[in-house]
Order: sequence, then structure tokens, then C-alpha cells
Amino acid sequence: MNPENTFRRGATVIGTLFLTLGLLYGIWYAYSVFLVALIEHFGWSRSVTAGAMSVFILTHGIFGPFAGRLVEKFGPTQLMMIGALVMAAGLLLTSQINQWWQLYITFGVVTAVGLGACGWVPSVILSERWFPHKVGTALGIVTSGIGVGIFAVVPLTNFLIETVQWRHAFQILAGMVVIIIWPAAFFILRLPASSADSTDGEVNMDETEDAQPTRQANWTVATAIRSRSFRFAVLAFFTGGCLSQLLILHQFAFMVDHGVAKTLGSIIVGIIGVASIPGKIVWGALSDRIGRELTYTFGLACTLLAVITLSFVGSVPGLLLPFTFAVLLGIGYSANAPIIPSVARDLFAGPRFPSIFGTLSMFAAMGGATGAWLGGFLFDLSGSYELMLTAAAGLAIFGPAMLWLAAPRNPEAPPALT
Repeated sequence: MNPENTFRRGATVIGTLFLTLGLLYGIWYAYSVFLVALIEHFGWSRSVTAGAMSVFILTHGIFGPFAGRLVEKFGPTQLMMIGALVMAAGLLLTSQINQWWQLYITFGVVTAVGLGACGWVPSVILSERWFPHKVGTALGIVTSGIGVGIFAVVPLTNFLIETVQWRHAFQILAGMVVIIIWPAAFFILRLPASSADSTDGEVNMDETEDAQPTRQANWTVATAIRSRSFRFAVLAFFTGGCLSQLLILHQFAFMVDHGVAKTLGSIIVGIIGVASIPGKIVWGALSDRIGRELTYTFGLACTLLAVITLSFVGSVPGLLLPFTFAVLLGIGYSANAPIIPSVARDLFAGPRFPSIFGTLSMFAAMGGATGAWLGGFLFDLSGSYELMLTAAAGLAIFGPAMLWLAAPRNPEAPPALT
């Protein structure tokens, strides 16, 4: 395949991933709207209802290493097709729940496993294989689709809940996953020829390693976990995930508590998504130019400003502060999406990168699960979100500091073979 055709095919893959991630993670963030609907319908506490998202994020993260290994064995296409069916099944089951523990299983576990199989890990692998020298830029474009998804899917979900109730909303979203994700994976998403097996177009990592003329030192999951960079990267990723989910999941309830109408609140969630679109593209490209650490610092500085702005919502009349918060948060949190996988690749590139990245993603998801639960817990503990805002401000400072210590600008060499 000549360079022009290669670029065109790669651009098609990136564009398709842009759309698929938009739908998948739009559904993820639409839970902030379902949260209020479920509380009103069942009368559950905020910590119990938000806990389902904690289980969801944790399950999604724990599945990450398995997703990485499955990509190495079978390739991203087959994994995404199966994942779309599992995710749709989980959403359909969620539409039938009557107890909180059922929500934890159907949405928190089944739906999360499906999303883990057809979402983040295979999308990152496809992106970095097609554009290995512009990883940050490619991932910035791909992950900006999540912002489009938030803008489109969250208000759509709120509309569906208000018109056909939350159970039918889950069912409609399940249908969208099957209709859009499965054909995209089957017909369009493929690895470049240099990374694919000649018969089925999927990755054969073991064959790639065996084909090397000499044994080279490459990172494995075991050696990566023992490295200094991995430990600090874990802290940075955990913090970033915790901060993002803490704010995104609970800001809708915060706005409603402070007099913002639900419909307007869902629009504010959409604005967060819209603001994240240019944010992810700019942060990804900027990280390729000035480095991951400095770019991430700028991104979380915007998130810190968003926290400060949110603290004044309710005490200052008008909609200026809610909209300012939405723009700042959208721009700030969006730094996580392109920078986290780019940092992982800077530090641990090699044949086993899918498994290593899946493992690192698990810790980022654990942070997200902690953040989703922590916001509800701190509210139930104090009766307000003031403690949550204080915790968020601390996380916005701690995360970049850990990334500087992980030092993707100066990656460690893998240990020599013995």
C-alpha cells in the first residue's frame, strides 16, 4: 500500500474511532442523568446510586489487562464486535432492574465489560499502530469524539428519560450500540498491514516477537510493574481518573441542588463535552511538541480553575458561572484522554504494550471508581459538596506532580535479558 493510501485508510480508521468512542463514552457519561432519575424513582441514597458507576469504572479498569491480552491474541476487531453485543445485553438487563444490587451487576459489571472490550484499549492500539510518530495527535482526534458523544448522548438521554422513561432509554441506547459499533468493527476497523497477520488482518504479537533476528530487551507487564516510572505513572493516572469522575458524575446533581433546572443541567453536561473536543485535539498535538508533563500541568490547571468556579455556583446569580465551569472542566479534564495513553507508550513501547497499557488503564479506572464513589460519600457525610470540592482541588495539584516524577520525557530502558 502506497503512503497516500495508507494515510487515507488510517484517517478512515481514526474517523470511525472518533464516532464509536463518542457513542460508547457518551453512554458512560449519560449515567450522570440516569443517576438523578434512579434516585427519584427508587429513593436510593446518592452514595448507593453513584456506587454503581464506581463498580462500572472499576470493572472497566480491571478488564483492561485482559482486553490488552485479547488484542494481542485475537486483534481489536473481533474483540470490539463481541464487546458491542455484551454491552448491549448489559444495557437491556439494566432496563429491567428493581433493586440496587441488580443495577450493580447489570450496569456495573456486564455493561462495563462490554465497553471495555469495544472501547478504550482496542481503540488506543489501533490509533498508535496507524500513526506511531504522532500518537498524541492521533489520540487527541480520536478521544475528542468522546466530547461529541457527551454533547449528543447526554441531552438525548435526558430527553428519552423525560419522554419515554429511563427503562426505555436504556433499551434505545442498547440498540444504538449494536447498530453502530458492530458494523464499524466488522467493515472498517483494521490494523495496518505492517502490524497484521496476512490471513485475518489481526495482530499476532507472538509471531512478531519470534520473527526478530536477535533477542532484544523489551518491556513485559512484570518488568514494567517493577519500574520506578510505572509506580509514578500509576499515581498520576489514578489521580486523573479520580478527579475527572468526581466532578463529571456529581456536577449535574450539584447544579440541580443549587437551583439549575435539569434540562439546563443536561445542556451544561453537553457543553463539557463540546469544550473537550478542541481540548483533546490541542492537548494531544501540544504534548507531541512541548512534552507530556507540561501539557498535563496546563490541563489540570484548567480543571483547578473549574473547581474554584463551581464553588461559587449558587452564591452568584445567573448562568455565567455554570457555563464557565463547563468550559473550563471540558478543556481541563480532556487532557487525560490523549496524554495518558501517549505517556504509557513513551514509557513502555514494545510488543507487549497492549497488555501494559491495559494494566495502567486499570489503575486509572480504579481512580475513576474512587472518584465516583467519593463524591457521593463526602456528600452523605457532610450534607454538601464542599468537602468534594476541596478534595478535587488537591487532586488537581497532585496529579501533574506525579507525572513529572514518572518522566516520560526521559523513559527508562527495559531491563536487559539474562
